[in-house]
Amino acid sequence: MASRPSKQQRGGSSTDEAATALRHVLVVGGTTQEWDDLGPELWALRRNDLAKVVAHAGAMWLTVRPYHAGDVRADEAASVMTPTQRTIDVREGCTVIVDPTPDGRARFLAAIDQLRDLAPEAVDEAAIAAVLMAPAPIEPDLTVILGPRQQLPPSLVWELAYSEIVYIDTHWNDLAASHVEHAIDAYSRRHRRFGGIE
Repeated sequence: MASRPSKQQRGGSSTDEAATALRHVLVVGGTTQEWDDLGPELWALRRNDLAKVVAHAGAMWLTVRPYHAGDVRADEAASVMTPTQRTIDVREGCTVIVDPTPDGRARFLAAIDQLRDLAPEAVDEAAIAAVLMAPAPIEPDLTVILGPRQQLPPSLVWELAYSEIVYIDTHWNDLAASHVEHAIDAYSRRHRRFGGIE
């Protein structure tokens, strides 16, 4: 089950190492059409390159999501981009989750519906996080967003509460492992507040 950072992790007496440990990285960029345009070979190479960088930094989970739907109409997106189309594989010792859902609100509502169907009394923050992040057992420590700093991707709703955000000013087609290395380096130099304001 996904877990929110403990009080100790959020501040208190935690060590610097525990506060900066990188376990889960979320990369948000492009549209599903741009993903498809890469073709199977380049897409596999992109996933492998990103997983290698993330694993080298010590993280065990990498999630990739589109920035938005692009030219796909909302009704088309709802019919073809469902959570059942997630792909999960292990590369370089890192589990890679590719989630093509371009609308974070739709993902959030689907999680609520799933929980209500299973156990309505169990709908709480931890349960919602567990469904949204599955199969990863934790929420992202670092979210890398390809896009403008003044705008949050519509594909994200829940994931940003405790995640450190690093914006990369590059297009999905130009994304390289070095961009993610730069984001991880920036993350390692931050004092994490886990959603708190200091």
